[in-house]
Amino acid sequence: MEHVEHGFGPVWDAESRVLVLGSMPSPKSREAGFYYMHRQNRFWPVMATLFADPADPCDVPGDSPDSRQAFALRHHVALWDVIASCDITGASDSSIRNAMPNDIVPIVRGSRITRVLTTGTKAGQLYRRLIEPGLSAAGCAVPMIQLPSTSPANASMRLPQLVEIYRKAFADAGAIAKHD
Repeated sequence: MEHVEHGFGPVWDAESRVLVLGSMPSPKSREAGFYYMHRQNRFWPVMATLFADPADPCDVPGDSPDSRQAFALRHHVALWDVIASCDITGASDSSIRNAMPNDIVPIVRGSRITRVLTTGTKAGQLYRRLIEPGLSAAGCAVPMIQLPSTSPANASMRLPQLVEIYRKAFADAGAIAKHD
């Protein structure tokens, strides 16, 4: 178990409508300095399926942090994680101890975010315990939908299942994918 600091900031702008929160970046993501960078994580393939415009070959997430950030912002999706720092073994959410939360109040207040989507059970649990009370106290509570993890560790969930679950959550949040 090692103590880990998040290491990079949120992706958002004033036009963001949905905030996607993971638990803590994986070692691969921390190394790359961006979200969902493990090559087997299915987050970006899900986002591409939901949002990419098939008529525009440039409207893809790409492989770099810059192209993925631009894609997320173009589709009004903000990204961050519940945890600012914690003790963790590798990328194992079940090993997380001593979690300290990120402060998402400034993001919610400075954007059009109407829904938070958490990726994975641990992110949902930690959101409810560590972030929701602060949002309520600040007068800016936002409904949360807990989604399944896109991590390769969630092998029981296939890509088409993830796409359908995420599609419904984004639609419910009002961030309708252009090309369903």
